Amino acid sequence: MQVDDALLSRLEKLSYLKIDDDKRQEIITQLSEIVGFVDNLSELDTDGVDATFTMDGAPTPLREDTPACNPEIHEEILKHAPKSADDFFVVPKIIE
Repeated sequence: MQVDDALLSRLEKLSYLKIDDDKRQEIITQLSEIVGFVDNLSELDTDGVDATFTMDGAPTPLREDTPACNPEIHEEILKHAPKSADDFFVVPKIIE
């Protein structure tokens, strides 16, 4: 995948970020390096490797799943949102 100015503009629109003109080329270079690294990973031969493989052989430790609610944290997070309603973030539709 080639990262160019058109793709960066699309990513800006989808993420609601504004990238300064003097930083655009640097961001394009960095994104290209990241995509190149991921492309290298796709070339690895993983046939025969168990999907649950771990280096130490120990299973993932489990913890009790107990819900907790702190209204102060909830309010603090939502006050920074550009739009919110009924205790949720309001975001534009992004599926074209």
